[in-house]
Amino acid sequence: MPAHTAVIPLSSGARWRAFWVCASVAAITILDMTKVNVALPSIGEVLGAGSTELQLIVSGFVLTFGLTLVPMGRLGDQRSRRTLFVVGLSLYTLTSIACALAPTAGFLLVARLLQGAAAGVQMPQVIGMTQELFQGKERGRAFGLFGATIGVATAFGPTLGGLLIALGGPTDGWRLIFWMNVPLCLIAIAFALWLLPDTRTRSQRPVQLDPVGVLLFGLSVVSLMWPFLFTTGAPTDNPARWWMLAAFALFVSAFIAWERRYASRGRSPLLPLSLFGVESFRNGTLLQTAYFTATPAMFLVTTLFLQLGLGLAPVYAGMVSIGFALASAITSWVGGNLVNTHGRVVVVWGLVGMMLCVAGLVLTALYSDPAWVPYIAAVVMTIGGAGGGLVIAPNQTLTLADIPVKQGGLAGSVGQLGQRIGAAVGTAVALSMFYAAIYRESGSHDDLVVFHDAYAFGMLSVGVFLALAFLVAIVDLTARRRTRRSSADTGGPMP
Repeated sequence: MPAHTAVIPLSSGARWRAFWVCASVAAITILDMTKVNVALPSIGEVLGAGSTELQLIVSGFVLTFGLTLVPMGRLGDQRSRRTLFVVGLSLYTLTSIACALAPTAGFLLVARLLQGAAAGVQMPQVIGMTQELFQGKERGRAFGLFGATIGVATAFGPTLGGLLIALGGPTDGWRLIFWMNVPLCLIAIAFALWLLPDTRTRSQRPVQLDPVGVLLFGLSVVSLMWPFLFTTGAPTDNPARWWMLAAFALFVSAFIAWERRYASRGRSPLLPLSLFGVESFRNGTLLQTAYFTATPAMFLVTTLFLQLGLGLAPVYAGMVSIGFALASAITSWVGGNLVNTHGRVVVVWGLVGMMLCVAGLVLTALYSDPAWVPYIAAVVMTIGGAGGGLVIAPNQTLTLADIPVKQGGLAGSVGQLGQRIGAAVGTAVALSMFYAAIYRESGSHDDLVVFHDAYAFGMLSVGVFLALAFLVAIVDLTARRRTRRSSADTGGPMP
């Protein structure tokens, strides 16, 4: 039977065409996040940006991305996801042009902040529309392909960024990274207008966005991410920044109290706290937050080590992750099909592969001949990609399995928020440990020894966050097995 979105009957072909538009836009966004990482040394040299400004160019994008995700996911659930999708893409095109033309580091930073906000408009619609277009096993396959797309974009980003820098030269090569978005976004806008269905009938009801909740939510996100945004590992880092975490505790407490009061008055809160009462959603969100706290930091620290420590050109440093991209693309598709029959155990094995990858990268850097490190690291990355593909797509399917379709945009944006906050925190922690070791040991050890230690410390944080994700996966797996046994004993439906 054809699925129905709003009052429009959709054939299987129409749904899959719409899905590929969504997946392509998600890939453009994620690709932009990772390919900028490899350009940081060039941007710092050309624009005279210091470590704090470079950190903010990466993490500031993530901050505004996270700030807009939940409100836009809420709006998409109430109104037209298609319209917000096109608006977000249009803004992303304009802000990419601004980034490409940036004359100073400050201008680039502002443009990146606006670009992150544009990404936060479009990305919740991607998840929400995918959740609404597919059901059952077909949804697992869709999220499997979505995970494959994201995995390829994440891992190919550094390679593509390095290639563009090589083509454009050391002065203007990094600008090509942003110019590349413009034709891609224009093509995506054309296909979105042509192929995306309307997912809502016209409504005369006023939009309910809970403005007080939006304000308290924004203050909570900013106060949580602020100290990490200004953590570089330099001796000049202001220790007073950590007091912002106390402000976070106050704001998030006020947000929870307000949301409960708002809901008790029969209104629609920005973030229904009942979502976190769904065990599968709660565990899946925690897991993907921990996973994305680790993974982007792994790519960034590895790229910096290869460039700064081993003197590898950006394009070659980026190529090390190609194996990760290809392997994760394959196993994401496999995992999307296996998750319906094997459940959480697929994710557990994927995380084992990722932890082996981190250990292998560190051992390779410390004990291999420097000339062979990039080649061995590429092989180890391929193992990690095989594991990573079994994490993202299956976990997405399991996380949203018990969430009503009409809340798909909001629930998906909460998961995306966890990923973005995790990425900002994980990147800041890993970079601060990486650079702190360099500041601490420079002049007292050989340069290679200094970068060995810096890489080991940076990757230590990656391993800790992956271990946390593994722990959550084990807890969820145990809970699911206990529920399954209880259902079997009582003769109830199996979960």
